[in-house]
Amino acid sequence: MIDLYTYNTPNGRKVSIALEELGLPYRVHIVDILAGQQFSPEFLAISPNNKIPAIVDSEGPEGKTVHLFESGAILLYLAEKTGKLIPADPMGRLSTWQWLFWQVGGVGPMFGQAGHFVHYAKEKIPYAIERYTSEVNRLLKVLEQQLAKQGPYLVGETYSIADIAVAPWVDGLSFYGLAELLEPHEHIRRWLETFKARPAVQKGWNV
Repeated sequence: MIDLYTYNTPNGRKVSIALEELGLPYRVHIVDILAGQQFSPEFLAISPNNKIPAIVDSEGPEGKTVHLFESGAILLYLAEKTGKLIPADPMGRLSTWQWLFWQVGGVGPMFGQAGHFVHYAKEKIPYAIERYTSEVNRLLKVLEQQLAKQGPYLVGETYSIADIAVAPWVDGLSFYGLAELLEPHEHIRRWLETFKARPAVQKGWNV
């Protein structure tokens, strides 16, 4: 049994969706980040960076209990544990890794900063809004080009943890009031619709 510590954010959604896709049994523990529960000693013992999501797997390698934080690391762990959601061939695996880390290093931080300055910041700072929305537009162009060239998924025919990592952040643009940025990108819109139509995605989306 896997214990999932999460909240309803793009990063949190990644792991619950992956668990549903993989059919792994899990228990949900809500960490209310708006109430500061991520700073509790109990949660910090699992996730020292005080961020969700995190998991505890009592059936890890060699029967040992695994504590994991960082959504990208968790997705890789679950894919390796099951042999699913990642291509078997070496080139496909490498492609999956690079698009997973593209999300972790680019999409998540930049989309999050754009969302903060557009949606949350009490003071509207034009420079910050322009800086981060410009970078969101650049990343969307990269994604559109990849899907147009490679499609239907990020690494071709194989639906993978790369798709699960990126899609919740792309969908989150609507929440931040930036949905119009998706309008020029027909391949992204098609890919996102396909992703959200999957039964496991629908089940894991609001965990």
